[in-house]
Amino acid sequence: MSAEKNSEAVVEKLSIDEMLQKHCGEFGKWQLKHFVLTNLAWTFYAFHIMVMPFADRIPEWRCVGRDCEGGGSVCELSPGEWEWVGGRSGSTVSEWGLICGDKFKVGLVQSIFFAGCMIGAGIFGHLSDSFLGRKGSLTVACALNGIFGCITAFSPNYWIYTILRFLTGFSSGGVGLCAFVLATEPIGPTKRGSAGMSTFYFFSSGIALVSLVAYIFQMWRHLYIAASIPSLLYVFIVIPFLSESPRWYLVRGRITEATQIMALIASSNGRHLPSGVFLALDEESSTNDEEEEEEFLMEDKVAQIGSIVDVIRFPMTRTRLLVAIVLNFVGSLVYYGISLNVVNLKTNLYMNVALNAIAEMPAFGITAVLLERYGRKPLTIGTMWFSGFFCLLGSLTKNVGIWKIVRMVCGILGVFGMAGTYNLLFIYTAELFPTVVRNAALGCTNQAAEMGAILAPIVVVLGGWLPFAVFAVSGIVGGAFAFLLPETHNQPLYDTFAGLVAASV
Repeated sequence: MSAEKNSEAVVEKLSIDEMLQKHCGEFGKWQLKHFVLTNLAWTFYAFHIMVMPFADRIPEWRCVGRDCEGGGSVCELSPGEWEWVGGRSGSTVSEWGLICGDKFKVGLVQSIFFAGCMIGAGIFGHLSDSFLGRKGSLTVACALNGIFGCITAFSPNYWIYTILRFLTGFSSGGVGLCAFVLATEPIGPTKRGSAGMSTFYFFSSGIALVSLVAYIFQMWRHLYIAASIPSLLYVFIVIPFLSESPRWYLVRGRITEATQIMALIASSNGRHLPSGVFLALDEESSTNDEEEEEEFLMEDKVAQIGSIVDVIRFPMTRTRLLVAIVLNFVGSLVYYGISLNVVNLKTNLYMNVALNAIAEMPAFGITAVLLERYGRKPLTIGTMWFSGFFCLLGSLTKNVGIWKIVRMVCGILGVFGMAGTYNLLFIYTAELFPTVVRNAALGCTNQAAEMGAILAPIVVVLGGWLPFAVFAVSGIVGGAFAFLLPETHNQPLYDTFAGLVAASV
């Protein structure tokens, strides 16, 4: 009787999404802890980006031996006729004289930092899909961030400072990318969107916090050390408590490790993973009889390896990648560009940065709520067109009298809409590609976003109505391109190209 019963036994082979929904829980205690700890990296990532406005600020200056009432420029004065308030050590501008003819060097550092981010995003995207994994790549990126950030504080001159900012940007390019994927991959399909949108609260919180840090440490060298040490502490205190992504283990053929993590998720969430349930890639997941069990059970498989070349080779993913590149480029251009255009709130620098960070947060919450109701595609189109519409109004509004306030409101609404888009694109882009190339694809789209960030200050320098016009066209065109993408709401995260293609047939 027992033998007959065993002969009728079945083996249930499930994908990770199916296992999360049926047995482990889509977002329980384990995922909450993992999500919060992983996304702390975003907070410290924001430190390295937003430290620049404080370290490279133009300090106040005063005349020596003459009356300067009525204003004026230091460029019109002789070197001995003025001095920096508080001395030369307050910022890089005052220490190295980055004013007048050398003023362009301040913007150059910012562009070079984002160029480093662009290169780093591509390299870390590939590494996290290959042998280093999500956790390993995040560890390396955060460690380099902290090390390069601290060394920057000892820069002897401007050009060494520029090189170190490039290296910090290089490592920063991998932090947000790896943290986002590692945080969201163990979450079930119906909860992934809302959770992913919450990631950017950590980034905005980091921007607000760095304002406080900069207020306390007002010497630029001290500020770089204070802003970089948290990244090193994160590597030694937090990362050891993080688990590698079970999806990465699965596509690398390490089914035993992937199953162990899934069992841990289930037990931590008060659930149980039955003994007859096993992990499988998308194309393998099904219910099988006992004759197939011995071939499948807990055997480790050959690693499934992919690269950006594979993304381009497949027509479906090639189209998705090209559209995602356009969306991320224009999204970053508009987001950073409008932020630079509306940052002047007639208050001090520290309050300006903090208020802008806080102002973005409602966009994340509203987008998260609408995301589950309307899906990714309609919301991407809607938020881009929302931003583009108000930028168009801003370009048509004169910057005189009461219309100054109208233009400022248009800018705030424009950045409000694009903040939601910028957040949403991380989720949407991650869901468009299979696990074997997900980080490589995200690295490529992140590179496009960094190119937009590099271009943003140049557009702002145009002045007048032109920046708003450029941002309006970018938002409207971006929304139109989004029509070419499929909806991914409540769809599984496919592990391989075969699973993605099979699902589309």
